[in-house]
Amino acid sequence: MNDTPHALSASRTLWELVTRRAALTPDRPLFLQDDRTLTFGALHARAERVAAGLYGMGVRPGTVVAWQLPTRVETAVLSFALARLGAVQTPVIPFYRDREVGFALRESRAEFFAVPGTWRGFDHAEMARRLGAKGVFEAYDDLPDGDPSLLPPPPADGTAVRWIYWTSGTTSDPKGVLHTDRSLLAGGSCLAHALRPSADDVGSIAFPYAHIGGPDYTVMLLLYGFPAVLFEQFALPDALAAYRAHGVTMAGGSTAFYSMFLAEQRKRPGEPVVPSLRLLAGGGAPKPPELYHAVVREMGVRLTHGYGMTEVPMITMGAPDDDPELLATTEGRPPEGMEIRIVDGEVRLRGEAVCRGYLDPRQTAEAFDAEGFLRTGDLGRLTDTGHLVLTGRLKDVIIRKGENISAQEVEDLLHRHPAVGDVAVIGLPDAARGELVCAVVEQPQGAATLTLADVTAFLRAEGLSVHKLPERLEVVDALPRGETLRKVLKYKLRERYAGT
Repeated sequence: MNDTPHALSASRTLWELVTRRAALTPDRPLFLQDDRTLTFGALHARAERVAAGLYGMGVRPGTVVAWQLPTRVETAVLSFALARLGAVQTPVIPFYRDREVGFALRESRAEFFAVPGTWRGFDHAEMARRLGAKGVFEAYDDLPDGDPSLLPPPPADGTAVRWIYWTSGTTSDPKGVLHTDRSLLAGGSCLAHALRPSADDVGSIAFPYAHIGGPDYTVMLLLYGFPAVLFEQFALPDALAAYRAHGVTMAGGSTAFYSMFLAEQRKRPGEPVVPSLRLLAGGGAPKPPELYHAVVREMGVRLTHGYGMTEVPMITMGAPDDDPELLATTEGRPPEGMEIRIVDGEVRLRGEAVCRGYLDPRQTAEAFDAEGFLRTGDLGRLTDTGHLVLTGRLKDVIIRKGENISAQEVEDLLHRHPAVGDVAVIGLPDAARGELVCAVVEQPQGAATLTLADVTAFLRAEGLSVHKLPERLEVVDALPRGETLRKVLKYKLRERYAGT
C-alpha cells in the first residue's frame, strides 16, 4: 500500500482513512492525554467496538446523534465510531447551555444525545433531561461496547451529509452547517499540506474537539501519522508541563493562543517556554502583524496563520517557508481546489472543502451566489503572489459621516502600542455622525493607564487618517471572549457601550 500522505488523502470517507492509517502504522501513537496513549490501530479497533455498542442501542446509518463532550480520547473514539456506522453526528461545544443546546437538538432532530455527566461543575445530564432530549447517554469514561462482527458494512459514499456543525450564534440563533466526509477530508488535507508536518512531529489539540477544527486537525494526524496531545481543559501556565513532557513541536489554535504563549515566554526571556516547539499555527481570528513579529523574535519559533470558518474549515494557510512579511501581513494562500473570488471587496469561496449549506434552506439560498460561491461576509484582497489579506468584516465596517472605516486597520495599528495588550475597535450609534469610532483596550499588567489623547497621538504618528481616529476610549480588565477559539465578542461590547 502506498503510504504517502497524498495517497492517503484519496480516501473517500473518514473511516476509510482511519482503516488505511491503522494498517500502515498500527502501533504508532495518535492521541496522548495525561498518562494515556491511543495508537492508530487501537483507534480503529476500539471505534469498531463502540460502533457495535451504538448499533445495539439502535443507532443506524443516517441516525442523527448529537454529542456535547470535552476534548478527550473517548470523544474522538465515539466520533469515529459514529463515522464507522455512517450516522449523522452533530457536535455541540461543551460550554454551550440550554438555549444553544436546545436549539441544536430541536433543529437537528437528534435521536440520541451523548453527554459527559457532570463536567466542570455543570450537570449536562440534568440539562438534557430538562430539554427533553431523546436517547441520552453518558460518554465520558465509559463508551458503549459490542461485537464488531454484527456491524453493517462501513459507508462508502463520502459525499452524503453526515455532519452538522453549529455557528456561534452570538447575536441570533446558531446556524446548522452541513458537512460531508469529503469536505472535512479536504479541509484537513489542505491544513496538512500547508503546514508540512512529519511523522516525527508532536501536535496539540487545546481547543474543543467539538469545534470544526477537531476533524480538521485529526485528518492531518491520520495523513502524516504523528500524534497530538489532547487538553481537556487548557490554561497557561498549567498546560506547559504536558507540552514539555510530550515534546510538542506544533502548537496553537488561534490568535489568543499565540498571545498566551508569548506572555509566558516574557516571564523568562531567553529561556524557551517549550524547548521542543518549532511552530505555532492556527486561525479563526485576525492576527496583528506586530504579534507575529513578537512571537518570532521572542519565542524563536515560526508562526503560520490561516483562515477558516465553520462553513469552510481551511481556506488559506501560511506555509512555514513563506516570506516573513507575507506571514505577518496575510492569511496565506489557498490550496489547490479552493477558488477565491473578491466581489465588491467581499471574499467568496468555492471548492470541495466548502459546506453543503445549512439546515435551513433559506439560509443556504442567501449564502451562495448564482455561481455557487459562498458569501463569507469577510472583506479582503489578493496579492500578486496569491496570498489573501483580510481587511475586516462587512459588519465590522464603521460608517462615520458616510466614510467607511475598517476596524481591523485601526486595531492593527494599536497593537503596536506598548501599553495595549489587546484591542477591539467598534462602531457605536451617533446621531450626528451615524457611527463613532470606539477603541476598547485591554492593557498588559503594569502598563500606565491609557488616555484617548495618548491613543489618538499614537495613531496620528502611525499615519492614520484623521477621520479614522477613535473618538472614544474604554479601558477594560479583560475583553469578552468566546470559549472555543477565544475570539473577542464585539457584539457584547456594542451592547455594553451603545447608549452610554
